Amino acid sequence: MDFYQTDLSQLHDDLVNKKISATELTRETLDHIKGNDDQVKAFLTLDEEGAMKQAQAVDEAGISADQLLAGIPLAVKDNILTKGLRTTAASKMLENFTPVYDATVVEKLKQAGYVNVGKTNLDEFAMGSSTENSAFFTTHNPWDLTRVPGGSSGGSAAAVAAGDVLGALGTDTGGSIRMPASFNGIVGMKPTYGRVSRWGIIAFGSSFDQVGWLTRSVKDNAYLTALIAGNDEHDTTSSLKEVPDWAAQLNDSTSIKGLKIAVPKEYYDGLRADVKAVIKAALDHLESLGATVDEVSLPHTHDGVPAYYILASSEASSNLQRYDGIRYGYRAPEAKNLEEVYVKSRSQGFGDEVKRRIMLGTFSLSAGFYDAYFNKAAKVRRLISDDFTKVFKDYDLIVGATGASTAFKIGAEIDDPKTMYMNDVLTVPVNMAGLPAMSLPAGFSAEDGMPVGLQLIGKPFDEQTIYNTGYVFEQTTDFHQKTPQLGGQN
Repeated sequence: MDFYQTDLSQLHDDLVNKKISATELTRETLDHIKGNDDQVKAFLTLDEEGAMKQAQAVDEAGISADQLLAGIPLAVKDNILTKGLRTTAASKMLENFTPVYDATVVEKLKQAGYVNVGKTNLDEFAMGSSTENSAFFTTHNPWDLTRVPGGSSGGSAAAVAAGDVLGALGTDTGGSIRMPASFNGIVGMKPTYGRVSRWGIIAFGSSFDQVGWLTRSVKDNAYLTALIAGNDEHDTTSSLKEVPDWAAQLNDSTSIKGLKIAVPKEYYDGLRADVKAVIKAALDHLESLGATVDEVSLPHTHDGVPAYYILASSEASSNLQRYDGIRYGYRAPEAKNLEEVYVKSRSQGFGDEVKRRIMLGTFSLSAGFYDAYFNKAAKVRRLISDDFTKVFKDYDLIVGATGASTAFKIGAEIDDPKTMYMNDVLTVPVNMAGLPAMSLPAGFSAEDGMPVGLQLIGKPFDEQTIYNTGYVFEQTTDFHQKTPQLGGQN
């Protein structure tokens, strides 16, 4: 099975028409992963036995024409709970943790008949931009094995880019789906905050986190996002809004004529010249398809990163209090009293980046500094949201680069947290405002040959306009058809 040469709809037809069985498909998928994952290192856990049992059950029950996901092998980021299957958040703290229930998104996928082949690597507790912060190993970019896949959903992105699966679940707190999508030349969608339930997601920043998909195509992304979206009684922040059938509107008649696109001038600041050239060519192409493109201003764009890291780290500090060495998770074996259980378990169980954010968040929430830092950052968040609201009064989409550069070399930035944080300057404002946004392949760098992502930002709950635009762009270019040569020169 070559996932580069098919899509969700075609694979479904093959299963329904018995050109291939779910068992055969899953076996081939697992064999493919085992054949190349020693190079890519996308998976923390490969659930071979469980996947084959799921596939066999699907074959025994039969697949009807309306069961689009039945028998389709997919992957799940390892900070999303899977009942009976180890879930680590790529942390020593949860190295041996096995959940007793499924996240809502996983439960919905099970009901649809999917096959989970395994759990993908990430930055520990989703804190990072390169997947180098995993407690276990670094995932490699399939386009160039010496480069990072982005983060924190780097394992999911690499699995899709390497042709292991058609889609993989990720989470996006400040760009953790979109940046890996950009670095790996695939599609990554962060839905509107509240569109998808967060129940069963190991929390990083609760007011920022959102679950979404990394896929090879826009239409597959639209299909899969609709399956996991919707209100959930377990998550009071999940929206009551009806979930449209986004994929149904993506066809030969889909058009972006008359679409009004805003390009913030701030989104060009700091862009590497080769990335800027790709983005300008993509914008010219959208204009040639009938869209109007105007330059606008989002004046608080560059305030997003410092405000985000104060707010998200504060929420992380609160969320990670539960890992205390008492109830579950890692417990320091040499601890002799209660204080040592707390201190040694957390010191040994958490990695450096997680500790850094816990300390930053705890400091920002402390009595003497709350007003100076947390409260001020919250006000900046409102200003960023207001900037978007003003632009969306006159425009349908905001478009720009997903990242200021292409994927960087492994080890190049890991010792410089400030530089690493600034990689998210174009993605974090979207999470600050709770907006939907997608990265899709826009071309390749003339400097290093690596993929460049185009970011489409929409109005709240207007994923349809994003999908429509992405689909038309995809159908009139061939960037998404390019594939990496593992271990070779791309």
